[in-house]
Amino acid sequence: MTAHAHQVRGQGANSEGLSLGNIFGVPVVLAWSWFLITAVIVFVFGPRVAVGFPGIGWAAYGIALGYAVLLAASVLVHELAHAVSARAFGWPTTRIVLNLWGGHTQFEQFNASPGRSLIVALVGPAANFLLAVLGWSLLGLSEPGSVGRLLADTLIWANLLLAVFNVLPGLPLDGGRIVESIVWKYTGNQERGTVAAGWAGRILVIFLLGFLVILLLVQGRTPDIMLTVVAVIMGAFLWNGASTAISQARLRLRLPQLSAGLLQCPAVALPAGSTVWTARLLHAERPDAAIVIIDDDGRPCAVVDHEALARVGDADGGTVQVEAVSRAFGADTVIPAAAAGATLISMLGRREGSEYAVTDADGRVTGILYQQDVLAAITGKTSTGKTAPPAVQG
Repeated sequence: MTAHAHQVRGQGANSEGLSLGNIFGVPVVLAWSWFLITAVIVFVFGPRVAVGFPGIGWAAYGIALGYAVLLAASVLVHELAHAVSARAFGWPTTRIVLNLWGGHTQFEQFNASPGRSLIVALVGPAANFLLAVLGWSLLGLSEPGSVGRLLADTLIWANLLLAVFNVLPGLPLDGGRIVESIVWKYTGNQERGTVAAGWAGRILVIFLLGFLVILLLVQGRTPDIMLTVVAVIMGAFLWNGASTAISQARLRLRLPQLSAGLLQCPAVALPAGSTVWTARLLHAERPDAAIVIIDDDGRPCAVVDHEALARVGDADGGTVQVEAVSRAFGADTVIPAAAAGATLISMLGRREGSEYAVTDADGRVTGILYQQDVLAAITGKTSTGKTAPPAVQG
């Protein structure tokens, strides 16, 4: 099973698996999980090979290992087709990973179109179909009933299976990208296409598992334990992939609606060196607003901690400077109120801390932006961060 991923994962090749070097300039990684599925293939199919070739002994397990290697090679060709076609369109390809479920190709951020996305999705299954045709054309080079013929048949059927399975219409399969591209073309919105393809993937899981159950009932057969386990695990993988795609697309749909100006909590500026009493008077005038300390150049440098402000005794309020009851901002934590969507998220990703000063076009402080409010807006969850400062006594 294969799928091409549009987002880069944070894992390095060493932690994810064994590096196989570069092919056509694309790093290839053999994930540790591949060795698990290979062991299963060897121990499940080894005895069956031994039955088909009496007297072959332990070599049967070597032939079963050949199954796994041929399957991995077929998946690699599939992913290379994705990678090479993507590079032809200028999409930066990070690496190819061969894993438990087959493999996936990872890309950097890029600008796509429905047509190009469709082409990149289709070339993978097309490559497998061509491999199957090539294997069929070479059948005459091996003797019927020989190990060579067995491996050739395996190559043909494995590639036909990969080609057909991957064009099924639902994410995370390549066929899901076909659905995505069609909806994208007619709606003008890739995210809506992804949501549609994700739901198609969920429906596909229900259909495939339902078909399997009905087939067994019609035939009056008892479900095979191995088949049941594989079907359930595969169904869970497909469902999870489809659900993840839907969640990420919905997140991206919300991004254009986000802006620092809309998400900010109100704030007022107070010059550095002011006293606690001055801060308390300002808070009494604007109890709903945070107090941001600005330096001599008007740059935000800290935010008053209202609880610390309340703990300063009345006798000290006129001498203690407000910096003593403030939290300093991290480096470069000023966000323009106009920052919105992906630009806003990119800005926050490059900045330290969890709270940021928001300024207008003239550089004046207008509010405080809390990281948890941004995350809540992205995920659609309720945040407790966007609240008025606590009251200050005194």
